[in-house]
Parts: sequence; structure tokens; C-alpha cells
Amino acid sequence: MAMSDAILARLLELHPKIIDLSLERMHRIDAALGHPERRLPPVIHIAGTNGKGSIVAYLRAIMEQAGLSVHAYTSPHLVAFHERIRLGRPGGGALISEDELSSLLAECEQVNAGQPITFFEITTAAAFLAFARHPADYVILETGLGGRLDATNVVDAPCLTVISAIDYDHQQYLGTTLSEIAGEKAGILKPGVPGIVAPQPDEARAKLEQVAERAGAQLHIAGQDWQAFEQHGRLVFQDESALIDLPLPALRGRFQIDNAGAAIAAIRMLGDKRISEQHMGDGLRSAEWPARLQGLGDGALMRLLPDDSELWLDGGHNPSAGRALAGAMADLNDRNPRPLVLVVGMLNSKSADAYLAPFKGLAQRVVTLTIPGEENAITAADLVAAAASVGLETATAMGIEDAITLAGRVAQSPRILVGGSLYLAGRVLALDKGVEPGMITGTSRLNR
Repeated sequence: MAMSDAILARLLELHPKIIDLSLERMHRIDAALGHPERRLPPVIHIAGTNGKGSIVAYLRAIMEQAGLSVHAYTSPHLVAFHERIRLGRPGGGALISEDELSSLLAECEQVNAGQPITFFEITTAAAFLAFARHPADYVILETGLGGRLDATNVVDAPCLTVISAIDYDHQQYLGTTLSEIAGEKAGILKPGVPGIVAPQPDEARAKLEQVAERAGAQLHIAGQDWQAFEQHGRLVFQDESALIDLPLPALRGRFQIDNAGAAIAAIRMLGDKRISEQHMGDGLRSAEWPARLQGLGDGALMRLLPDDSELWLDGGHNPSAGRALAGAMADLNDRNPRPLVLVVGMLNSKSADAYLAPFKGLAQRVVTLTIPGEENAITAADLVAAAASVGLETATAMGIEDAITLAGRVAQSPRILVGGSLYLAGRVLALDKGVEPGMITGTSRLNR
């Protein structure tokens, strides 16, 4: 076991008995650490429901193409915790090393002195320490849950905020309406700090505008102040002062046009003269973000399938993710028809039927499984019931490899999509690469 795994396991034991979203514990530990959150390079703060990670990937890729050094903080991780903390260097960063991560975690554990604190809070404090101690041009900071009371929101003066697409998710913490959820996400907006807003449902956009006006933040809203669309195999970005012709992003799916557009709008708002249109295009082409419509072409899991199969992986898990993925699969089918088979595992905090409903008439079969080792997983049997309730044919599997094998037998030349959970995605990637996942990978309270 890596030293960081042992420390992370101890930190989990400090978790409060009841999750009360507040910033008090973050303020306490940051003060004990000498306020690293006040000593960061310029911060781009990102909140939203879907697309946050993709926007991070585009921003980082564009900036690195310009030779800038960029720290990035994202969650959850897929295979190893180190994925959450990326340290920037000119031209390209790297995940935090095991030695530095272990040292930072031990330092945070010591100053916390056994007091209750959530896993996400104390590991966010460790990330702040890392970023404060390494010079960089920018920090890209992704919220874990919500925005207003998210642990990352102790950063008082970001240079820019971005809000990705908002949809129903984490209703038990953020509210039951889109307006309530948007109000929590809008908590990252700061006085005098511009905010980029990706395409939103009307109810969410109205709430964002209301909070921004109250906070004194100037919004730059998709469809009003900027737009991005696909035209003749290119991405066209337009705002009040420019029309920019760019390549399509490397990440797949029509929804990535919106995410890439938000990233370009953010770059334009920064006004950093070191970043050119060429860097924007090169960054869109080079961006990588695992488990976002990722093709698994030559790993261990493909060897379980007939040679003429396709295998795709996505960690999306809410209703809008289901709609976006179904649209992406429909687009693939238009270009290259194949029978679609879903392999699905989900957490019990998610709406399985709403996620699966868009695949009716598109997926030939849904193979369900209980996410291995995840105490908060929906059982394979309950997923069968959810799929059947929206008119989908089902089968159950005992685990990931069994599910992949079953899916490969449903039809000739199948297109298989594994989805429903980032925790499932992490286990799939670990199996596919033949590596052991970090000890705490998949624990569903990691973002709390």
C-alpha cells in the first residue's frame, strides 16, 4: 500500500457523522496552515453539473499550448487520488508525486489534530498547499459539490469564474428545483469578477442572472454574449468583437461544442496576450479527459469481445448526461450503424430511470451490474427494474468483466457503452489497464 493511501484511509475516519455543508472547517484548517488559499496564482473557478471536467481539460490544454504553467484541481479521481492534483510546468504539467502528496497529507493531518472534517475538505487544503508552494501562471479549480458552500469556495478573489451546464443532481444537498441548484452553483460568483455561463435551461439561467446582479458579478452568457456552434466540420466561436474558426474538439459528442465554447469564452475574457487563436485550436485538438466518451481500443477488456466490437466508456450519471450520451450514440449510429448495448452501474443517489430513458429505441439491451466494492451502489436487480420501467430490454451480470462479455454476445458487431457512474468508470479503467486502483477509489462520499 502506498503511504498516501494509508493517510487517506485515516482521513476518511475524520468524516463528520452528518454532512453539514459549511465553510467553517475549511476556514479553520486553512488558518492553521497559514492560509495557502490566499497565496495561489490567479484562479479560474469552475462550477456546474455537467461539463466541468471537460472545460478544465480544454482550458489547461489551451494554456499549455501557449507555454503557460497551469495547476489543476479536479474530482473525483478515477484510478488514483493523484489525478486530482496536477502541478503546472511550462509547456505541460504532471500529476503530483507520491512523495509530495504523502508529505502534504501528513502535514494537513497533523494541523487538523483529529478534529471532524470531510475528506474533500482536508484534501482540498492539501491541494491549496501544493499550489501555493509551486509558482504557476494559473490555477484551474473545480468545485466538488455545489459552489456556495463547496470547500473550494474559500478562494475570495478568483480572476474568472465559469459555470457549466446545470441539471438535477445531488438534490439532497443542493435543492429540488433547477433554480435552487443554480443558486448554489452561483455561489462562486464574486463582486467585480467576470463569470462565463455555458448554455443553461431557462430556469437555471434566470437564477444565475439574479445572483450575479446581487453579487455584482458581470456574466457573459452563451446565446447572448457569445455562441459556439459546429459548421462544416469546424467549431465557430463568436462574441461581440470576433468570429473565430477553430477545429472541432478532440473530446467526442455534440455537447462538447458547448463545453469547448465556454472554455474559449473564458480564454477570451482573460485577455492574456500570450494565448493566440492558434493555441486555442491546438488546445481543442489535444485536450484529453478520461471516461468522457472514451474509446477503449486495445486494453484488457477489448480482449473479452469479438474482434469487430466497439467499446466506449463514460462517467455521466444524471438525466442530462443520459440525454447527451444517447445523442452521441445516435450520431455514431448515423455514421456507422451498429447495435448498441449499454453496460450500466449507478449509485443509489442517482435517478436511474431518468438516465436510461433517452436510450429507449436506441439500445438493444441494457446489461446491469452492482458497482463492485461500492456500498452505495444501486443493485443490478434494481437497475433492471429501472430499465424495464422505461421500456428497455435487460440482462444482469456479476461484475464488470462478466458484463462486458455478456454485452459482446447480444448482437453481431456491437457498440458497447459502459456508463452510469464515475466510480464504475474508475474500476473499468483500472481493469482495462491491468493496474490496482487506489485503495479508496470509488468511495461515494469522497466529494462531500
